[in-house]
Amino acid sequence: MLGFLERPVVVTADINLNVVALTAVGLLSRLWRLAYPRAVVFDEVYYGQYISFYMKRIFFLDGSGPPFGHMLLALGGYLGGFDGNFLWNRIGAEYSSNVPVWSLRLLPALTGALLVPMAYQILLELGFSHCAATGAALLILIENALITQARLMLLESVLIFFNLLAVLSYLKFANSQKQRPFSLRWWFWLTLTGMACSCAVGVKYVGVFTYLLVLAVAGVHAWHLIGDRTLSHVRVLCHLLARVAALLVVPALMYLLFFYVHLTLVYRSGPHDQIMSSAFQASLEGGLARITQGQPLEVAYGSQVTLKNVFGKPVPCWLHSHQSTYPMIYENGRGSSHQQQVTCYPFKDVNNWWIVKDPGRHPLVVSSPPRPVRHGDVVQLVHGMTTRFLNTHDVAAPLSPHSQEVSCYVDYNISMPSQNLWRLDIVNRESDTEVWKTILSEVRLVHVNTSAVLKLSGAHLPDWGFRQLEVVGEKLSRGYHESMVWNVEEHRYGKSQEQKERELELHSPAQMDVSRNLSFMARFLELQWRMLMVKSDDSEHKYSSSPLDWVTLDTSIAYWLHPRTSAQIHLLGNVVIWASAGLATAVYALLFFWYLLRRRRCIWDLSEDCWLRWVLAGALCAGGWAVNYLPFFLMEKTLFLYHYLPALTFQILLLPVVLQHVADHLCRSPLLRSVFGSLVVAWYSCACHVFNTLRPLTYGDRSLSPGELKALRWKDSWDILIRKY
Repeated sequence: MLGFLERPVVVTADINLNVVALTAVGLLSRLWRLAYPRAVVFDEVYYGQYISFYMKRIFFLDGSGPPFGHMLLALGGYLGGFDGNFLWNRIGAEYSSNVPVWSLRLLPALTGALLVPMAYQILLELGFSHCAATGAALLILIENALITQARLMLLESVLIFFNLLAVLSYLKFANSQKQRPFSLRWWFWLTLTGMACSCAVGVKYVGVFTYLLVLAVAGVHAWHLIGDRTLSHVRVLCHLLARVAALLVVPALMYLLFFYVHLTLVYRSGPHDQIMSSAFQASLEGGLARITQGQPLEVAYGSQVTLKNVFGKPVPCWLHSHQSTYPMIYENGRGSSHQQQVTCYPFKDVNNWWIVKDPGRHPLVVSSPPRPVRHGDVVQLVHGMTTRFLNTHDVAAPLSPHSQEVSCYVDYNISMPSQNLWRLDIVNRESDTEVWKTILSEVRLVHVNTSAVLKLSGAHLPDWGFRQLEVVGEKLSRGYHESMVWNVEEHRYGKSQEQKERELELHSPAQMDVSRNLSFMARFLELQWRMLMVKSDDSEHKYSSSPLDWVTLDTSIAYWLHPRTSAQIHLLGNVVIWASAGLATAVYALLFFWYLLRRRRCIWDLSEDCWLRWVLAGALCAGGWAVNYLPFFLMEKTLFLYHYLPALTFQILLLPVVLQHVADHLCRSPLLRSVFGSLVVAWYSCACHVFNTLRPLTYGDRSLSPGELKALRWKDSWDILIRKY
């Protein structure tokens, strides 16, 4: 029974020393003196503030991408013991002693280092030689721009890592498919493909381009699988379901997980709250939650409320009025009603309070028991501080003449009667008898006389309107828009009928003792929508560039300059590699269409296996370059050179593929192969020389003289900094 103890337990390991050596040199190139410079370098000023928010558990919103990348950077800060106390206010600021610089930069450096062995593995999985695979790895190793980006607290190297991991995992899965489908190895690589794709999207939205590329290749393979008559219908169905689960369901669940962890970590109110809805703000600790916690849930006749516009653009604001009136004559000569102004004000103010009144009753207090307001009810809104009624009529709005003016009614006894009845329309109701709820209900106020809807136009009024935002009455026929929707943010039950007592009541805080929570899915959907809709800063930047500048490396970015010497860090690529990679892409395209045309004429230059390998390599490498580069031509945002790095990485992978193909299939004699091999060695030596020449600008660890700096300005468009002493 214990006979197995009589034999030794033997474990054999198959270690590829090429991978070990490449990993070692990759780590050395990215981790060497990682904490230098001990100062804020370029976009570290941008990502650092989000890391501080994580450390302090403060909610934030970043429209550039989902939170997974930020959380990975914050993990480095957490492991290094960072407390979040650093003012990320300018590039070049010296880090204080409490900032663990090495730890914060560690994860991008590790992912950047692992690109080297991953490039080697990808080409092996594509079926190319160890020589070509080693060449791809060495090109990634000496690419100056990839080194610079990986050694700083930035996300491009993390994004590229997950892009390549997705491709590598899928290739390993596809090769397992030929040997042992549904084995443990098969499932591991398929699931890892989906997870890597989700992580790429979770780091930056542009990761979706690689995800779609992998899905497209997987879709083609699945289509061929469906046509395989050796497989039963059940077997084919199992294959398809496995791919759907691993490549669609798993990424979706992981994407939700990123936001779940993010919202769990950042549960405190912060400076980005204002863009979120009242319900979202109330779910955060502090801030609005302090004010709204335990407010009465149901709005009743006599309730005192503030109404926030749901759209929140151009800025979040609340329905507001004050004693000033519209000017009798506008600048363009049009006349107004000269009624009391109604605006949308982007700050909390006592003049934001309104009283919900029953048109058939005089009291402005809540009865006992309270009579709730329901969908479809007709109400009047009384401005709390001036006791004038919210009103609109067929008079053109100040800045939006196609819409009606909204005012608080002033009786000038000039045959302009008040029209102050409003019908409540609860947009997100579940039934036609639903009660108007604090924070949760999104409502439209429809004017009874004219059927106009209370709407935020978004235009800033002139000085006579104190630059506040215009509110108008918009005809229902113009369609639905979020700017027509409002929700009650602050709410109390009115108790004072006398105006003086009511004013004191309006100045007092509205608090009670009950709290409400927003579900995770509600917060996720709102946060996702706000991230997609938030407008990034599209102003011109000194180092911004166009996609056409990237291919030819006509641009650079000065990341950091030593405060006393000429030592500096630049995002600058290895010109030999960039030019060669672009040429290789063009050569691949020409050869591909040439072979395709000849195959159409039944001329088979390549065997079927070689052709399929050639097509797959092009789909993943040339396709990876195209999907990560061409979409930037359609983007209306400020672009920088580092946006090209994911596309460049795929292009570099294609370069050894083309070189091996030329050596194997176009150099037909031993002499030609020898000459071509010598040229490749000379070419790579040139790339190494360029890497070494630009190395001081890559690592920033050596001060150069003005003459040396001028000698490195190989293009007039390169902004290399030269101090004037």
